[in-house]
Amino acid sequence: MLTIKNFVILVLRPYFSMIKYFNMFMVLIGFLLIIYTLAGCADSESKDGDEYFIRIGDSVITVLDFNRAFEIAKASYSHNAIQQPESLREAQMRFVKQMTEEMILLERAKDVGIKITDEEVKKAIEDIKQDYSENEFDQIFLEYAVPYQSWEKGVETRLLMEKVVAKELGDQIVVTPDDVSKYYEAHHKNDNLIPDMKEVSKDLNETIIKILRREKVEEAYKPWIKKLQKEYVIEINKTQWKKIMGS
Repeated sequence: MLTIKNFVILVLRPYFSMIKYFNMFMVLIGFLLIIYTLAGCADSESKDGDEYFIRIGDSVITVLDFNRAFEIAKASYSHNAIQQPESLREAQMRFVKQMTEEMILLERAKDVGIKITDEEVKKAIEDIKQDYSENEFDQIFLEYAVPYQSWEKGVETRLLMEKVVAKELGDQIVVTPDDVSKYYEAHHKNDNLIPDMKEVSKDLNETIIKILRREKVEEAYKPWIKKLQKEYVIEINKTQWKKIMGS
């Protein structure tokens, strides 16, 4: 049975791998992916006439973009929680924070010349399709009238943001032998591995390095994105923001 949950999972599936960079809220929502997915469903005339809500460089999010995407995003909250005014406002504020971060990443990608190839998009989509039968995958798009091209554009956007973070942070991360040793002592000291088990030790060592790299990237992300926020002009329509917040 196809439900709104199926739709949300498919739309947000490309964002799950970004957990290594963003907090859980960002992973669950994936704002810009929703925007691109819904773009083909919107009334073009009303969207063209809608006021901007957030503008960063050439990137613009309209009030309509925000409202439609937030309705989908609310599926990640319990019904009771989102009915509380304070919880709703907090979710909206987090949502705005997320969308500005994502828009900054896209502007950054343009500034430093980072692009995504057709092959990279194709491979990512093939990976996503592995979690669905061919019929189930197609049915979700038909059920919710989601344009495949818009969803595909959202996948490309996610890949672009991942690539920016990997390039600017991942390439600078260094995991030392001392880091690995300390992690092993803290988490695997009692695993009963013996020196002769070279293959197991090698695999474990590679796993530890991946974990440590991810943790270091996560740690570096916050100060890095804060620095970028100071480099880009973030325009928020205060009049529309007050209307959205109900104040």
